[in-house]
Amino acid sequence: MRLLMIGDVVGAPGCNYVREKLPAFKRKYEIDVVVANGENSAVGNGVLPVSAGHLFDSGIDVLTGGNHSFKRREIYDYLPDHPNLLRPANYPDCPYGEGWFVLDAGSFTLLVISLLGTVYLEPLDDPFRTADKLIREHPATFTVVDFHAEATGEKMAMGYYLDGRVSAVVGTHTHVQTADEQILEKGTGYISDLGMTGPVRSILGTSPEDIVQKMTSHLPTRFHVPEGACKLEGVILDLDKKTGLCTEIRRVRI
Repeated sequence: MRLLMIGDVVGAPGCNYVREKLPAFKRKYEIDVVVANGENSAVGNGVLPVSAGHLFDSGIDVLTGGNHSFKRREIYDYLPDHPNLLRPANYPDCPYGEGWFVLDAGSFTLLVISLLGTVYLEPLDDPFRTADKLIREHPATFTVVDFHAEATGEKMAMGYYLDGRVSAVVGTHTHVQTADEQILEKGTGYISDLGMTGPVRSILGTSPEDIVQKMTSHLPTRFHVPEGACKLEGVILDLDKKTGLCTEIRRVRI
């Protein structure tokens, strides 16, 4: 099975670039399933029904979440009817949506888990124990984890912790694609950060001028997603149906 996992889609430019590039890319590389992080897809940050719907209509099968998943209250009523739009599974006793989804493709099943790191982020439930619980409760042919985390060390720890038990662990959140894609010793595909889908001339998808203004003045600054040339970043994972593990991982940048 060939899986494409796409880094954080940022704003309208990122959503539109997915719509422009993804269909042909899927055909060219014979992609079976597409998973993307959508927690920054709305104009003004977060995720909205319109941005999630746009990405699903563009060919994405599952959207994962992160620390901005609940920023826009309009998404709360949308989540129960769209189980393939995930929020982090380790929110304690969360009544909105789910942090996991099993995609049934007929010849295989794919469990997608969305987790949020706790180092430098919110003090949520333990993501390691949450992963254990979901893997145990939802056995599938393949299992992939989007670990939305700030600290590279925490992401790598999750990769080694789940090595051999899941098909892949990929990091998101920092919006900078890392060059450490690898297959860990027990067969799990890993990369510390998928990167970002959005404007090339930006700082993490935001106007450089806005970020510089904020960092030099320390005053409240309204951030904007700039127009212009875009990029789409992520990885292609080839997964073995017999073992459920990764046989190849390749970085993608369009």
